[in-house]
Amino acid sequence: MSEDAPSPLRARAIALLWRTLARLAPRRLWQLARLIGPLVLAFSRRERDVTRTNLRHVYPDMPARQQRRLTRDSLTHSSATMLELGFAWMAAPERVEASIRAVHGRELLDDARAEGRGVIVLAPHYGNWEVLNFWLSSHFPFTAMYEPPKIDALDPVIRHGRERMGAQLVPTNPRGVASLLKALKRCEAVGILPDQEPSWGSGVFADFFQRPAYTATLLPKLVARTEARVVTGVARRLPDGKGFALYFLAADERVYSSDETLSATGVNASVEDAIALEPAQYQWEYKRFRKTPQQAAKHPDFKRFRIY
Repeated sequence: MSEDAPSPLRARAIALLWRTLARLAPRRLWQLARLIGPLVLAFSRRERDVTRTNLRHVYPDMPARQQRRLTRDSLTHSSATMLELGFAWMAAPERVEASIRAVHGRELLDDARAEGRGVIVLAPHYGNWEVLNFWLSSHFPFTAMYEPPKIDALDPVIRHGRERMGAQLVPTNPRGVASLLKALKRCEAVGILPDQEPSWGSGVFADFFQRPAYTATLLPKLVARTEARVVTGVARRLPDGKGFALYFLAADERVYSSDETLSATGVNASVEDAIALEPAQYQWEYKRFRKTPQQAAKHPDFKRFRIY
């Protein structure tokens, strides 16, 4: 729908599309994604070019043919994630639960809570993070930060989808951070996005695939005040869209450092470990390296160091 369409009309159209897609099984949605992915590759210049640029810098030794294939597969998985939003938010809970075929590493969450610790789940943009949210909020007291969508009329739709299994959504501001701290002190689980570029002043530069990426410093603050355990969580799409397998991985030990740069390096290493499960399922079309150290240092020629 045109960007010029009134927001309420666009919101109704999008919500109707989600409800329609929610009726389909993940396997059918994957079949649609396989049709849409090549179209995104061919006609969505921004997504294609950013994905290619990221892969070229992250995997510099990968043969060009393999990079092209990975670009195509990544855009197909990203298309699947968008098509699956209605399923994760609106399909009957028993259908979503049944689509989760396996859960690996749950003991990391259970053991932490048995020790009287809260759990911080690093949830990168991998696979279908909305299915991960569904499962976490179904099985644990769960709190996550939430930023309203650009289309205001979609806010109640998305909020209901994310909260319907009991998740508590809190704003991305100091009040929200305070809510996360309280949840962790109650030995509950909280989710944070480890791979979203923060605003200036809220992060440090830390290596991500051996390239400096501006990374949020929220995690060491939460760990220092709560002694929470940190795990990485992803919902990996199974072959042929046969559902999802959840993986909970122990975070890199550096995340527990009081040094913000070292902790951020551990966060990025933890994301790298999750991506290694299947690189095509990571959302490579995000401009993860948009900010640069030269820009932060106000280098007069900082634009030369940008890759986007």
